[in-house]
Amino acid sequence: MSKISRFTKKAVRLAKNAVGGRGEAAAPAGGGGFADYAVVSLHCLRIYLEKSYREALDLLSEMPHILAEIGLEADDLPHHSTLVKAFDRFEMEIWRVLLRLSVQLHDTADHAAMDATFFDRETASKHYCRRTNYRVQTLKTTALVDTKTQAVLDVHCTTEKRHDTQIGWQLARR
Repeated sequence: MSKISRFTKKAVRLAKNAVGGRGEAAAPAGGGGFADYAVVSLHCLRIYLEKSYREALDLLSEMPHILAEIGLEADDLPHHSTLVKAFDRFEMEIWRVLLRLSVQLHDTADHAAMDATFFDRETASKHYCRRTNYRVQTLKTTALVDTKTQAVLDVHCTTEKRHDTQIGWQLARR
């Protein structure tokens, strides 16, 4: 069994646990939306392959065995814009559950480290900020990372000006 096949099996299992895969078909016949677990699995594969949405779907269309793990066929693959919109549609809670479930795959240590960094939103998407009258200047991201496996245990994002000690307690309690 190849690495990508093993990864896909784990990704599908985690995605079904995170979104509550209720035995629904990955791509329902006669229209309708794709199953949430299938979309999350495709996102995981896209990141694993380190490709854009279009490139990942092109590669996956040539991998019937991998698509069968998800429950899809090459003709069932969604358009790349469908994946982008589905990614935006999911609530942060689903991604947080997926993160927690994926951490359970690692043999974590008793110690964790915390790191915080700021991302400047204005320079990343100046055109979008002007067009939508978006006023957020910076995004603060704080990650809790296992010291043994380097697995991200939890992430906290905020646009508020909160001190690291306040966010640290919140991450530690989770």
